[in-house]
Amino acid sequence: MKLASLKSGRDGRLVVVSRDLSRCADASAVAPTLQAALDDWSAVVPRLTEIADALEANRIAHMPFDPAKAASPLPRAFQWLDGSAYVNHVALVRKARGAEVPESFWTDPLMYQGISDITMAPHDPIPLADESWGADIEAEVVVILGDVPMGASREEAAKAIRLIMLVNDVTLRNIVPVELPKGFGFLQSKPPSAFTPVAVTPDELGKAWDGAKIDLPLLSFINGKPFGKPMCAVDMTFDFPTLIAHAARTRPLGAGTILGAGTVSNRDADGGPGKPISEGGLGYSCIAEIRTVETILHGKPSTPFLRYGDKVRIEMNDKDGRSIFGTIEQEVVRYAPSK
Repeated sequence: MKLASLKSGRDGRLVVVSRDLSRCADASAVAPTLQAALDDWSAVVPRLTEIADALEANRIAHMPFDPAKAASPLPRAFQWLDGSAYVNHVALVRKARGAEVPESFWTDPLMYQGISDITMAPHDPIPLADESWGADIEAEVVVILGDVPMGASREEAAKAIRLIMLVNDVTLRNIVPVELPKGFGFLQSKPPSAFTPVAVTPDELGKAWDGAKIDLPLLSFINGKPFGKPMCAVDMTFDFPTLIAHAARTRPLGAGTILGAGTVSNRDADGGPGKPISEGGLGYSCIAEIRTVETILHGKPSTPFLRYGDKVRIEMNDKDGRSIFGTIEQEVVRYAPSK
């Protein structure tokens, strides 16, 4: 089943989307918003499934699904937690600012709590007040959770996964080195994130989902050129149940919590940090990684961070090349304060 929120008020209007992403049917009579559905998941899923089945069979009133009219599936989320399951990514971005990876990062997940009271719609522009802040994309897979008890086991954590989607976790790289030495984590360097138009139930992924990770490439493009296609199941040090259980170690997680696995990052077959797609590699899911590789090879980076007018696209296709979640498509624009 595929769910989306059309732009309406602060929290959107829930619709069920066809598997080919072409049509949608109103679901507001079952649950007005996705958050309302998550709050009463066991009761509403059978009714939402009925709508999905009727939509596929063309037995229910529907309308074209326009991603440009979609909000984030959860326009306001109660919580957004992002881990760094791909330690190769952590190693590269830390190396860029002269920091080593502590040994504990391989056994204890790294995680931060980001902004969730405002999320960007999948086709919203990225407003940037200053290009010198070093705006970067971060292409990731995320899950939306049901209620998770404090101290949840790995099995309990896995059962709490309700939906899956993708995110562009925008990072302002040149602010990060100023914030982190303070010892209190990210704040100004992490503006709102953008999520795919559609969130899907795990069964929609078929054999590509094993209950813990997705065995498909995550595709990203900058200004129309392929930038990354790393495999999500490769080099994933911590899978989703592990990350969820880690987050719930000392506190419960409420239904509607979004949890990310971090920037997808693969090493080369020879153990190296990864090559650009243009050189036969799998590329990268963020600009910071290629800049680090360029510095290692040539002494300095040559790929700039995002500038005004740059366009970003993130998506994932199934084994037959069909888009699963729809696309995140964003243009970097100069921030203009509201009058």
